Amino acid sequence: MTDIPIVVMGLMGAGKTTVARLLADALGRPMRDSDADLQAKYGTTAAAMAADVGADELHAREALVLRDALVDRPAPVIAAAASTVEDVATRRALAPAFVVFLDGPPEVLAERMKSSPHRPHFKPDLVRMLTEMRDLRLPGFREVADLVVDPSAHGPEEIAATILANLDGAKTP
Repeated sequence: MTDIPIVVMGLMGAGKTTVARLLADALGRPMRDSDADLQAKYGTTAAAMAADVGADELHAREALVLRDALVDRPAPVIAAAASTVEDVATRRALAPAFVVFLDGPPEVLAERMKSSPHRPHFKPDLVRMLTEMRDLRLPGFREVADLVVDPSAHGPEEIAATILANLDGAKTP
């Protein structure tokens, strides 16, 4: 299990970064985060990119930084942007990874997003935006997920513990 990446996915506000950080610390692995990777590679936030180059280009860049992170060694724990499941090549690249889908109710995630200006608000009604995003991406999440956890029903530490317990017997390279 130490040779494959662990990828934490979900919509904005799901707690991907917090959970990935807890996992990386517990496993002694490096952590990669789509938001930080975008900032490092392109010098700006996802929200600014969405405004400057549009959602399609932002999503292409998010898929690229995830695919780059997947080949890092030692295998990292990755907090991945939700849009990446829309990309067929990225879904294929996720096949050897252990993927966790944090699937929370859009109402809860929208409330959490209010304190995160680095993520784009594509629509003024955040609940509607997140509901539409979830509906669009749910088939991709289901295709790649090895484990699904509701982040509104469990705290980050409990989620990390659940993931760690499920890593035993997980796929091997």
